[in-house]
Amino acid sequence: MKINEYFPPRKIEKQKTRCLLLFSGGLDSTLAGKVLEEQEIDILPINFKSCFFDSKNAIKIAKQLNWPLIIVDITEEELRLVENPKYGYGKNMNPCIDCHAQMIRFAGKLMEKYNARFIATGEVLNERPKSQNPKSLKIVENESGLVGYVLRPLSAKLLPLTVPEKEGLVKREKLLNISGRSRKPQLALAEKYGLENYPSPAGGCLLTDPGFSKRLRKLLEWKGRLELNDVELIKKGRILFENKTLIVIGRNKKENKALMKNALESDFIIITIEKPGPVTIIRSFEKSPQEDIIEKASLLTIRYSKGKKLPSLTVKIKHGEEIEYKKYSYIDWEKYF
Repeated sequence: MKINEYFPPRKIEKQKTRCLLLFSGGLDSTLAGKVLEEQEIDILPINFKSCFFDSKNAIKIAKQLNWPLIIVDITEEELRLVENPKYGYGKNMNPCIDCHAQMIRFAGKLMEKYNARFIATGEVLNERPKSQNPKSLKIVENESGLVGYVLRPLSAKLLPLTVPEKEGLVKREKLLNISGRSRKPQLALAEKYGLENYPSPAGGCLLTDPGFSKRLRKLLEWKGRLELNDVELIKKGRILFENKTLIVIGRNKKENKALMKNALESDFIIITIEKPGPVTIIRSFEKSPQEDIIEKASLLTIRYSKGKKLPSLTVKIKHGEEIEYKKYSYIDWEKYF
């Protein structure tokens, strides 16, 4: 867990109570903060980022609202959690219940450091059937170790009293009773607060993406453990899995550059010589890849290059310090594909 004070927190005014607000930059967490600001609560947004979700929206919205922002990188912890979540996955590879509990638990560890009295989130009762029903919200609170100290301002009136409410730090009558998947109450609130250019509620976490989840599941099945470099490799390019071997082919200059950055010494790297083409990475999770897989990857590299209509084309195959050049004819890749 690595902490970065992107916008340093302000000093708390003596008469104010501070809370840590779990802040994605999405509409719900932004509204939760605005509801608490109306009660003169000093909110300190805290954003968790990993290789599966970034801080772009949080930074953008925090700047717009002139909010301080703490960013916490939990990549390593998230990798381990995704491997074997206690409460399972959602529709794809998203372990939302475990993930929310982990974030709240980590936020709890920072309460003393930042003089916060409680944790607030933008969770809405029954907005997500699996992770935001009453039972799941209670599990999240129990697993976080912060029972009574997790306030959900948007649905608080429908949930049990929290410690900050009991202690009079927050007025329950000024909290809300939003429930369900309709976004109308949130959109009305956004208009009330003059919020604009907020991100769509869909997306943001790669673990909810069906295509990425399928690739990630295959990695976990083959290797039994998730490594950051492997995860970064399957975020981009055309992806093929062949006999415990991963083939990734860049689709543009940006992806080619990213693939080269993620290439390991043990990978095979293929590029075309006479004409520009993609960077192709071959990564084997067992022994060295078979010759037919290297050939297939070479021909695919040609297939997606600007030289695919030439009579012949040469590929450079690099493996560690070893370099090999192979020339293929138009007939080779036309028959193959």
